[in-house]
Amino acid sequence: MATIEEALEIERLERDIFRGASTKTQLPRTFGGQVAGQALVSAVRTVEPRFQVHSLHGYFLRPGNPQEPTVYQVERIRDGRSFCTRRVTGIQDGAAIFTMSASFHVGDQGPEHQDVMPGVPMPEDLPDAGTTMSPERLWAMREWEHWDIRMVPPENVSPRDGVVSQQQVWFRYRHLLPDDPLVHVCTLAYMSDMTLLGSSKVVHPDEPTQNASLDHAMWFLRPFRADEWLLYDQSSPSAAFGRGLTGGKIFTREGTLVAAVVQEGLIRTLREE
Repeated sequence: MATIEEALEIERLERDIFRGASTKTQLPRTFGGQVAGQALVSAVRTVEPRFQVHSLHGYFLRPGNPQEPTVYQVERIRDGRSFCTRRVTGIQDGAAIFTMSASFHVGDQGPEHQDVMPGVPMPEDLPDAGTTMSPERLWAMREWEHWDIRMVPPENVSPRDGVVSQQQVWFRYRHLLPDDPLVHVCTLAYMSDMTLLGSSKVVHPDEPTQNASLDHAMWFLRPFRADEWLLYDQSSPSAAFGRGLTGGKIFTREGTLVAAVVQEGLIRTLREE
């Protein structure tokens, strides 16, 4: 299937209008990570190189048609000395399917601290997800064949007091990416939508549900490479009324906390007619 370069490809139509490429896919609707990633690339193209992405907040408004390109309109909300802000709207057939605000920062000096990475097996000690998935789920490995994804077995996930639903995943892009930090940021934005909503299903494994991302927020905390191993430490503090709230911290294998994600998704029970 599509490489990350193909999935994030955009074409500038006007100063602040871009068109994202459609890619070959098995999905019935456009993958949310691709929409978010293309929207972020569009925003990046409108800011000075000295600014780096530090956060994004997006809403998935309608299912996208994966066979059609998406047009992204960028609004220049603010250009300051240290921060700048962009609002991006993704459009198909005249209707908004996604909206996102992205904030950029030049970087400053200040106090530093971070949470400690949980103790988990290293990725080399875990099998590639493609070798352990059930036959009916192997399509996912074909869809994201350029990603090396390794699930931490439930028995190796150390339970935390008061946390009801946890999941941990190692991942990396299989191929060498350019050194440009913004390439890695946009690649991680694409990847961050993958597997996260599944953390809300850990304690409901046998309940069939309709799943979809509703909104997605992400903070980029420290430099990283998306073509090196990253641990996605996920949890779901709540599920109710057909929606699941999920969150994740992303660490390098050395234990550096590089990003944080919060997402709410649809996990509506499928009922027999």
